[in-house]
Amino acid sequence: MELTAHGSPKLVGYTGLAGAFLIGALSLRRPELVALAAPFALAVVLGLALSTEPGLSHLSLSVEPTRAFEGDNLVVAVEVECTRGVDRIDVVVPLPPGLRAADGILVRSTDLVGGRRRRLAFEVRCERWGVYAIDDALVRVHGRFDLLRFDSHARDPHRVQVFPRTETLRALVRPVRTQLHAGNQVGRVRGDGIEFAELRPFVPGDRVRSIDWKVTARRGEPWVRDRHPERNRDVVVFLDAFSDVSTGGGASTLERAVRASAALAGAYLARRDRVGVVGFGGILRWLEPVMGIRQLYRIIDVLLGTTVSASYAWKDLDVVPVRTLPPGALVLGVSPLLDERSVAALVDLRGRGFDVAVVEVSPVPAVPPADPVGALGLRIWLMEREMLRRRLRRVGIAVAEWRETQFLQAAMWEVESFRRSARLVPA
Repeated sequence: MELTAHGSPKLVGYTGLAGAFLIGALSLRRPELVALAAPFALAVVLGLALSTEPGLSHLSLSVEPTRAFEGDNLVVAVEVECTRGVDRIDVVVPLPPGLRAADGILVRSTDLVGGRRRRLAFEVRCERWGVYAIDDALVRVHGRFDLLRFDSHARDPHRVQVFPRTETLRALVRPVRTQLHAGNQVGRVRGDGIEFAELRPFVPGDRVRSIDWKVTARRGEPWVRDRHPERNRDVVVFLDAFSDVSTGGGASTLERAVRASAALAGAYLARRDRVGVVGFGGILRWLEPVMGIRQLYRIIDVLLGTTVSASYAWKDLDVVPVRTLPPGALVLGVSPLLDERSVAALVDLRGRGFDVAVVEVSPVPAVPPADPVGALGLRIWLMEREMLRRRLRRVGIAVAEWRETQFLQAAMWEVESFRRSARLVPA
């Protein structure tokens, strides 16, 4: 660690007063002014002579924990130790946007006895999801008489991940197809399982263990109890990162889309489904569908790094690995439907035979009030968006508008209602 010494305002003030009196004595030829400058000059000389380097022997920065959710608090601690006694030491930890001091105070001050180690703790509140770097702490040691100040840095990089708060979903969109792996989704076919399907007379080839002996005893002939197997689903969350619209005081469309994607991934993984993610934007990111709690953290890591990046290159789904979009997967698009590239990609997925549904993160609340001409333009724009929704529904893509004042569960119910009425079949 290196100490940088510099003068304080008190030293500058004393020196300025002494210099002013001396210049006045020379210009006015008044020797009595020299007597007035002497106390200030003496204070400067004695202060500089007695001010010695504090000798920092230990300076470190720590952050606990390094993973948290929005609204949680972190503890950022700075440990300082000096070989000499110090009357006052100030510590400041610069915080990136999205993190703030819980008590609003960014400076901690204390005295330091020689050879004693002090720990100064800052309670930091996580305001917004994201990945943050806390790697520097500024330390200022005040010398004797506060004429000299010594500055140093505690550089120790720490990466803090703040996960988005998600909404609990009670009902999810059911896919047209299920997979052969065991899960919590009731299959539409008959097979080994625990969900009752129907009772029917015994036919040659039926297994003996499927016979319902109570019904057989009442009917006097063998009857079989059929069941539905428990299957899992392949779900791919399609996150549109081509555009981001701020809604004023609320969260932007991209922030809400990330929260919705995290909620959907967590809900499906909790039901033993295989979940993947495709971040479709200026930077293309993807994860293959896998089940388990580790997959949830991988997905959140991808979502935390989602930003809107400028790109003039046309992104096509052909660059995504084949296993990222397995056959029969349910593709859940989370998009504000503002960029034609993302809309074309969703239509292309439906054309390839995928089961596609879209949660539209509505950008309408971001539109400010306008004059009559602007209001007319707003009406035309809203009609164009309604035509876009009808075009998507015409090709078999369920679309539900999700506004900031609504729960995500309402959009899930709207998507499922459309799919039931449309009677989707595998393409």
